[in-house]
Amino acid sequence: MAFVEKFELIYQRAAERKGGKAALQALLSKPRTATQLQQLTDAECLSEFSKKIFQSGFVWSVVEKKWPGFEEIFFGFEPEKMLLMSDEMLAAKATDPRIIRNATKVFAIRDNALMIQQEADKYGSFGAFLAQWPGEDIIGLWSYLKKHGSRLGGNTGAYALRMLGKDTFIISQDLEAYLRNFGVVEGGLTSQKNQKAIQQQFNLWQQESGLSLQEISKVVAFSCGDNYVGMKT
Repeated sequence: MAFVEKFELIYQRAAERKGGKAALQALLSKPRTATQLQQLTDAECLSEFSKKIFQSGFVWSVVEKKWPGFEEIFFGFEPEKMLLMSDEMLAAKATDPRIIRNATKVFAIRDNALMIQQEADKYGSFGAFLAQWPGEDIIGLWSYLKKHGSRLGGNTGAYALRMLGKDTFIISQDLEAYLRNFGVVEGGLTSQKNQKAIQQQFNLWQQESGLSLQEISKVVAFSCGDNYVGMKT
């Protein structure tokens, strides 16, 4: 059975480690509102998913530097245009020196364009789809991205959601260490039991604090460990 600290204690310790409450608050950021999420374009969503896929296992700054080239050769990541591209066209683009040449990841762009287009047809836009997804089941959204998208499992989908402004926690090394230390999880993080336990713990912390999942995620990580992951917490 897990015996987890009250969030107030976690917050106090994080503030002490970061130089006070004002300093801690300066390190936190809030997610977009539902209205702001609805204003996202489908191209913005596909671009961010694609960027995080290419950054996975690679130097993030290199991908960021090359991203204007990606935007150019993939038509601004407009899903409709990506869905019109044949396998031959995608294979040719995967050899373009303006991008990081990885054919498997290039083909994932079209796969995720289909996912985005399907939800946009139902909700009006993929941003609207994200806006309606309940925060108390954010792990369910991660599961959706893994099942219906391409190469969006693990933390890749969660990182993309964070950058798009959808409220989510991210299981960084520091956060994982905390959850294991207090017995919230045991064994593999991806088991249904552990995923459910993590979501329940964040829901409890949110009820206690009134903060976003994003803020809670960072506070808990800042309260322990070395915080090497920075904005990824």
